[in-house]
Amino acid sequence: MPRPLRTALPLWLTHALRAQRGPVPWNAVLRGVLAGGPLLLVAVSAGRESLGVMAALGAMFAGINDRPGSRRIAVHRIGVPGLAGALGIVVGTYAGEGLGAAPLTLTLTALGLLAGAVSAVGPVASGAGTQLLVAAAIGAGMPLPDPGWQRALFFLAGAGWLIVLRLALPTPGAPASDFRFDGERAGVAAVYDAIADLLAAVGGEQAGGRRAALTAALDHAQDTLAGPRLRRYASSAAERRLRAQYAAALPLAEAATALAWSGDALPARTGEGPRRLAVAVRTGEPCGPLPAPARTVPGLRALDDALLHAAETFDRGGPRPQRASDSHSHPHSHPHPHPLGRGTERTARKGLHLRPLRAKALLRTVTGTGGREYGLRVALCYGASVAVAQALHHVHWYWLPATAVFLVKPDLGPLVSRVLNRAAGTVLGALVFVGFAAVLPRPEGLVALVAISGALIPVATRHFAAQTAVVTVLVLALVMIGGDPEASWGRIGETLLACAIVLVVGHLPAPGQRGGNVRARLTAATDAAHAYLTHVLSDVAVDGDADGGGDRAARWALRREAYRTLAEARAATDRAAAELPTLARHTAGTDEVAATLERLVDTTTACAVHLDDTGRLTPQHTERLATLLDELVDRRESAGLAVGSSAGLRSA
Repeated sequence: MPRPLRTALPLWLTHALRAQRGPVPWNAVLRGVLAGGPLLLVAVSAGRESLGVMAALGAMFAGINDRPGSRRIAVHRIGVPGLAGALGIVVGTYAGEGLGAAPLTLTLTALGLLAGAVSAVGPVASGAGTQLLVAAAIGAGMPLPDPGWQRALFFLAGAGWLIVLRLALPTPGAPASDFRFDGERAGVAAVYDAIADLLAAVGGEQAGGRRAALTAALDHAQDTLAGPRLRRYASSAAERRLRAQYAAALPLAEAATALAWSGDALPARTGEGPRRLAVAVRTGEPCGPLPAPARTVPGLRALDDALLHAAETFDRGGPRPQRASDSHSHPHSHPHPHPLGRGTERTARKGLHLRPLRAKALLRTVTGTGGREYGLRVALCYGASVAVAQALHHVHWYWLPATAVFLVKPDLGPLVSRVLNRAAGTVLGALVFVGFAAVLPRPEGLVALVAISGALIPVATRHFAAQTAVVTVLVLALVMIGGDPEASWGRIGETLLACAIVLVVGHLPAPGQRGGNVRARLTAATDAAHAYLTHVLSDVAVDGDADGGGDRAARWALRREAYRTLAEARAATDRAAAELPTLARHTAGTDEVAATLERLVDTTTACAVHLDDTGRLTPQHTERLATLLDELVDRRESAGLAVGSSAGLRSA
């Protein structure tokens, strides 16, 4: 019997259908219920519906940015975009009141150029740029009786209220004695789980994906622990312990990556040690005996040493931990300070990031190829949407440019995926709202609808269409409370019009080479790989540190920077590959450059572990490095990328 033909869906369509998975964040759901709805209820009861709408909008945007992580990083992740949104309300309100249609369009277009370029800096800057532009459109295009400074103040109060909830409410399941660091605790525990998962997958087809998952876990834990702070160093014993536990995971991750590079399957019990350490992080209890792997190859010896050091770190202050093993039961101990101990101590004490953000580096990112391309696209889409919206002579004309801002953001997915999901989500949300508005009492029912929608936002953020549908219901309820009862059907038409504008602008020819963001990410990843490889091959202690503790700390910081920039580059190339063919062709071959860089950084890690064990590299390591360096140069030439950094890598 002939087999049925299977037609593979194109990447741009499969990306539009893809959704994130994971457990329901019940703590974020609770915060969503208590955020915008209660604020709106108080304002409605006081007869200040318009200010309640502003506060609920601030809480809604804060809920979109309320992602898993530590409380400290949440203040930064929610607060900075909230401040930008308040600034946008002020600028939009006073510009809308004092400028005509043409000057207002030019002003908002210039604001779009600035916000788009700044968005290239990173996720928080991107969120700030989005809120700045959306809030400016709302301030200029939503007629409300309140002055601009009051609107901005209540918008900021809505975001601030959610920050208060984020800081005050404990996470379900967190230790009742100290829930301040439950985000950090979960992040560090996830690192040890990811190490165990990678060890279990060594020698199998899933090893590559598990290594990428370990990178993501390390990035998340690093961000939660190295968030903004008033003091340079950790101020509590609990935080210092978590930082030490994170630092102790770095040599474990290094050894696991080296073992995955070798490709030899490991016994199932190899991952039991990191798994027990993950449990110890979550519970705060001693880790107990850890099974020791057989010390037969450099990677396993490095893993064994790292497990011992991690156990000593976890149980410091108590009796020296015993190690369970099939072949030996004596504890491995070091009579003098070991490079592992010195390296992890220095990492935990002096900081978790390789280098702080500098003003010059930020300026280079904003004015670089990625920032210029992003800023130009945002400015064109935003300015065109403002002009068209005002030409239609709508009183509530903000929806069109606000929709364009969300559509033009490349960090939310490929362009065609964003357009399809935005259109589908808006239609669904408008239909759902029409059904509820027909039966719910006003304004009490609409206030309840706002609270329910706020609770659904943390779950809906897993898919852009679902998020759009929930936000559409919430905003339409706010608009109706604010005095525009016939907004639903008009929003569908304006959303489709915004989709058309963004699609046209997105496919217009641009000055210079397209794919600037992808190329900038790949250049950063190549530079980080070069610094990491050069350090490993130099075999020179840092700062004259005779025992290599500083050298280990510097090496781990460089390795983290290499894998972090590589993950960002891989995400950018994957998004670019999922564009329509007319756009995807501009970044053809960049995914192969990222794959070669991944193999190069993995090989560099394997070389570092082998050098620690034997002091020299095998012909297998040197030949593999030479092959990958030559391949990287060829791949970059084929993708149309500059080969200067790659040539520097080859000369290292």
